[in-house]
Amino acid sequence: MKIMRKIIQIDEEKCTGCGNCVLACAEGAIQIIDGKAKVVADKYCDGLGACIGDCPEDALKIIEREAEDFDEKAVEELLKSREAAQKQAEPMACGCPSAAVKTFHMAGADPCGCANKPAVQTTGGKSALGHWPVQIRLVPAGAPFLKNADLVIAADCVPVAYPSFHQDFLKGKAVMIGCPKFDNAEEYVEKLSQVFKVSGIKTITSVVMEVPCCSALPVIVQKALAKSGVEIPFKEVVVSARGEILS
Repeated sequence: MKIMRKIIQIDEEKCTGCGNCVLACAEGAIQIIDGKAKVVADKYCDGLGACIGDCPEDALKIIEREAEDFDEKAVEELLKSREAAQKQAEPMACGCPSAAVKTFHMAGADPCGCANKPAVQTTGGKSALGHWPVQIRLVPAGAPFLKNADLVIAADCVPVAYPSFHQDFLKGKAVMIGCPKFDNAEEYVEKLSQVFKVSGIKTITSVVMEVPCCSALPVIVQKALAKSGVEIPFKEVVVSARGEILS
């Protein structure tokens, strides 16, 4: 039944699809659809506006209009169905070859004792990647390469934009990459919280692009930390589209 009540309105002209509001909505009422945040159904939105402060573009506001009444039971069913779908989507160890865990010679090792020598940039430099897979969705929470690791969580555009990514960020560290705009932010929070719980991560470095949609990744990491209940030193690095470190 429709009633007059308060509900969230999203200005699609202002929305960049960063996904911050998706994470802030505990009821799961907001999703990114075709690159824009949308209220998937009025009955899932409680109209309290917890998501408003998380929007960097001021694209959300509370209005009063005729809408379906908030349905707490429907919200519970929605969240359960999404949780079940997420578990079903988890990659199996025997499935896609891209998910097969591999550990290479640790790229951070220094067998020649050259660590204190000036870095030389060459076009044929060796990869500093010490493991596979790297996609957030594919990395098992208990992967051996995550055990007691310094972890880099990077937006997947960063290694393309920043030319010294391997040397400056990846050497001697584990890495997980993904796109907070096009992937499921809630799945990221769940996966990373499990990683933080079981792997003994020592430090976390989030490396993102300067574009608005990338701002969701550090938020995802912080929410995963809060959910895990584990305290891990965390820092954020922002890279420009021209490959410069901005902060």
